[in-house]
Amino acid sequence: MRAMVLAAGLGTRLRPLTNDRPKALVELGGRTLLEITLTRLATFGVREVIINVHHFADLIIEYLKTKNSFGLHVEISREELLLDTGGGLKKAGWFFLQDPARLDEPFLLHNVDVISTIDLRRLLQSQSENHALAVLAVQQRESSRQLLFSAEGELCGRWINGRDPEFVRPTPNTKALAFSGIHAISPRLLPKITEQGAFSIIESYLRLAGEGQRIVAFGADEYRWRDLGRIEDLRAAEQEFA
Repeated sequence: MRAMVLAAGLGTRLRPLTNDRPKALVELGGRTLLEITLTRLATFGVREVIINVHHFADLIIEYLKTKNSFGLHVEISREELLLDTGGGLKKAGWFFLQDPARLDEPFLLHNVDVISTIDLRRLLQSQSENHALAVLAVQQRESSRQLLFSAEGELCGRWINGRDPEFVRPTPNTKALAFSGIHAISPRLLPKITEQGAFSIIESYLRLAGEGQRIVAFGADEYRWRDLGRIEDLRAAEQEFA
C-alpha cells in the first residue's frame, strides 16, 4: 500500500518551534509529527511513501536516514517553491503512476500536522466501494473551511468565508462538513489535475465534481481528530491522545 505525506509547509503558526526545524519534526509526546504519521500509516499496511519537503528539507532527509525511514520505502519530493496540497500532489504523481498495474490501487494522502483515530482501512475501502476518484474524511464540527455534500455524500460545493455557499453543481439538501486533511485517492485522479503552479487540491476536487466526477465524503464523526497547527493544539493533543 502507498501513501503521500504532506510535510512541506512553513509551520508559521507553530513558531517559535519552527524557527529552527520543519513542522514535521516538531514533537508531540516525545515523538515527531512525522514519526507519528509514518508509524500510523504503517499499522494500516502502508509500505511505500513519498513525502514532499521544502522548509528545512535537509533536516527531514537526514532524520529519515537516522531512523531508517521507520522501515518504509520512502521517496522525497523536494519543492523549491511551495506548491500547496494540489501542486505538491501533482509534482509527486509519478510515484503513483509508474506502475500501470496499480492504477486501481488507492493511496492515502495525509497531512503531517493532523492526528486522528480514523480507520484508514475503512477509508480506503470506501474509495473502492464508491468507485470514486477521491474520498475525503470529514466531520460535523466548527471550521472556517467547510465543504458541501449532497444527501448521497458527493461533493457539490463549499462555503466561502463561512457565509456564502458556492455550488459546482445544483444540489438540494446539502450538508456542510469539515475536511480532516486525510484522503483516499485513485491514481486515476492524477492525470485529471490540470491546475498549474501552487494550488489547493480542493480546487481540483471542486472542478472535477462540477464535471460529474465522484468526490465522496467519508463520515468520521465517531473518531477523534485534531489539527496540530498551533502550539495550543499540541498541548491539547498531548492530553487527548495520551
